[in-house]
Amino acid sequence: MMKKTALRAIAVGMALTTIIAGADAVFAAQPAPAAQAQLKPAAPKLISYPTASITLPLGKQVPVGLKLQLSKPAALDYAIGNPAVVSVNSAGVLSPVSPGTTTLTIRAATMDDGITTTLKLPVTVTKAAPAQLAFKPKLEVRKVRTASSTFTVNTVLIPKGMPVAAGIANRRVGTTQPLAQIAASYKAEIAINGTFFDAYTDIPDPYGNIISSGLAEHIGNRGTTIGFRWDGSAVMDSLRINVRGTVSRKQGGTGSWYVYFMNRKPTGSASAILFTPKRGKTLGFAADAAVVVRNRKVAAIHHGVDASIPSDGYVLVFQGREKGQADRFEVGAQVDYTVSLTNMQGKPLDWSGVHTAVGAGPRLVTNGAVTVNPAAEGFQDPKILTGGGARSGIAIMKDGSILLATVPGATMKQLAQVMVKLGAQQAMNLDGGASSGLWFQGKTVTAPGRSLSNALLFGQQLKW
Repeated sequence: MMKKTALRAIAVGMALTTIIAGADAVFAAQPAPAAQAQLKPAAPKLISYPTASITLPLGKQVPVGLKLQLSKPAALDYAIGNPAVVSVNSAGVLSPVSPGTTTLTIRAATMDDGITTTLKLPVTVTKAAPAQLAFKPKLEVRKVRTASSTFTVNTVLIPKGMPVAAGIANRRVGTTQPLAQIAASYKAEIAINGTFFDAYTDIPDPYGNIISSGLAEHIGNRGTTIGFRWDGSAVMDSLRINVRGTVSRKQGGTGSWYVYFMNRKPTGSASAILFTPKRGKTLGFAADAAVVVRNRKVAAIHHGVDASIPSDGYVLVFQGREKGQADRFEVGAQVDYTVSLTNMQGKPLDWSGVHTAVGAGPRLVTNGAVTVNPAAEGFQDPKILTGGGARSGIAIMKDGSILLATVPGATMKQLAQVMVKLGAQQAMNLDGGASSGLWFQGKTVTAPGRSLSNALLFGQQLKW
């Protein structure tokens, strides 16, 4: 069995599930002993899938990209025959849309010689089975007494494994929408406000990390992030998403590049940012230098233009002191990148299988104990460091269930004490103040004072 090796992610968006090589080689049946010396084993298949077809019910995604078996390192491209039945993203995640049958086409191109192979898989979407609708979340209003105060807390306890999604307002990063409308758009049963966002300027960009259907859609790299895996478990850590790329010029020679933000308007004297279609059709501003990439190739390089974002690619923006990075590219050059995940100390994180994540912070509880240290996570706002206000929090319980909570007025330390009293093993703060909001099965439990940039959603028939 070949050793599995993580390679560069090559597709639209920032795929957390990078390309994997290392499936067992598949050989022809052994011939009779007398003929063995004259016959050679058949070459291994470049790409295969554990089943000959895929069936998924409404409300359930399938991570095809994680299950593919490759005999050699290869770049992968996914296409669906009828997007009205099911959609597929560049991480190979299938999301059902409506009952029906269509075909998923997977194209693999070897990294060394560019030889291509195509695999076609029939896909059938069915109605949700009754057993799938067995999650029973619980809404409660609880009185929680800490050493200094008593708090009235709205809570929702969500069973482990209930489908979850990162809800983005209007499905486009950099816009806002009422919490109830975000929930309705995704057909969610439960919604709570997500990461911080800029509520006071022209573009309401998020601040924290957002991962949706296995793809990073915003990189903030501050505070704490909660992530949800395909097996139903949840993890919590100071996630930092790092992006490094290469560019291979047509006449030979390879250069490197990097970005440190994603899908947010540049600020300051220098910026290196990657924009995906989740941002919209254009950047929304005139970039110093914009490198347009389609299908791993540089399609155009613009200066001082509000560049279009291709549906089958992305745009690299280099501003100010980072503008010189654009000189490393030329039209027709091949562009690849890798995504690495670490904590804030730079230690690698194993977030394999995480498909949804929202970052905010600070961390409130670690292994059942209060561990609040906002300054250590990079927070400087007095409202976070010492102030009080409306708060939203999320916790992982001992049995793997998820607890959502909103408190009308508390400091971070008090919120952490509340979460411990509620039984949290791991807990973190979400955006708060006027953003604090909780929605449960069609009713507003905690009303946010403004429209929101994003939310964390749960439901048994989510529409991604």
